[in-house]
Amino acid sequence: MPKTASKKSNAARTGAPYGAAPKPKVGHSIFKMNTDLGQHILKNPGVADAIVAKADLKQSDIVLEVGPGTGNLTMRILAKARKCIAVEMDPRMAAEVTKRVQGTPMQKRLDVMLGDVIKTDLPYFDVCISNTPYQISSPLVFKLLATSPAPRVCILMFQREFAMRLFARPGDKLYSRLSVNAQMWAKVDHIMKVGRNNFNPPPQVESSVVRITPKNPRPQISFDEWDGLLRICFVRKNKTLRASFFGTTSVMDLLESNYRTWCAQNDVILDDGPLEEGVADEMEVEEDEEWDGIMDVDEDEDELPEFFKAERARRAEIKKNGPGKRKRKGKVAELVREKVRRILEDETELADRRARMCDEGDFLKLLYAFNKEGIHFC
Repeated sequence: MPKTASKKSNAARTGAPYGAAPKPKVGHSIFKMNTDLGQHILKNPGVADAIVAKADLKQSDIVLEVGPGTGNLTMRILAKARKCIAVEMDPRMAAEVTKRVQGTPMQKRLDVMLGDVIKTDLPYFDVCISNTPYQISSPLVFKLLATSPAPRVCILMFQREFAMRLFARPGDKLYSRLSVNAQMWAKVDHIMKVGRNNFNPPPQVESSVVRITPKNPRPQISFDEWDGLLRICFVRKNKTLRASFFGTTSVMDLLESNYRTWCAQNDVILDDGPLEEGVADEMEVEEDEEWDGIMDVDEDEDELPEFFKAERARRAEIKKNGPGKRKRKGKVAELVREKVRRILEDETELADRRARMCDEGDFLKLLYAFNKEGIHFC
């Protein structure tokens, strides 16, 4: 007679005494991660150790951590630095990282700031370490590059493709305004690749850790001025610089306004009379031809500047309702236009170059020529 299958006890099946249910996985024992906010917790202790080690922290350092999550990097930072300022947007995460240091000597050295790091006025810090939420990668880099005084070093985790944009050179597919800014203001090094399985929950993309070391001393130019020029050039990086400037009415309006401000500040008298009708009509036709075909925008481009959004809306309105009555250009507008033409075609000879093929030196030459003529970008 066959042997009856023995029934194992509940304890034997679960591996737990007294039939207790198995413990839930650590990643879900606190709360569900909000991946819409880029919450992918770094769970590999080896990677976390390597990130903090690459920062080469000193005992006197104040460290800014963006998106501390549950505090895996935070605890390692506090073990080596004097203070950690953790900026967290999710109140649940802020409570969790605070709870980890309660009742320990580290409690007084952790300052948790609840809010959006991009909109927050940051206190002084020496080093930035971040497992960066991918949707704020670009604005975070720009904010760190513009910070004064600049941090000594930033160790940042990014999506792999975004990290490659920081290293891109003229002519590369990923070369962008971000590339020029990063390489202008800092030295960028690739530290390590991080696979998606090192996170909980795993993201859909691979990651990379980069080290951004701001140049010391900083280049002696205005960050806002430099970035303002690049915004115009890289709105359509595959078009010529001539089309980038003359093809958008709002760009020329912006430069005219800035030129008027510069003239007022430097006691330069302007002839502000209207142009003859024939000249004004010729200018408008030329602008329409130059704008034609550049409304499409690079998908990998950073956030669009306001002047481009305004121009796109204006053109859509004209297309919907007809051209209507156009605003006549004045002598100041023609003066600025001629200055821009002369700078692009004669002084720098960059009119027919495309932004994606220009290097840092080309943009510096362009900025110097514009500033010399009293044309500014901020």
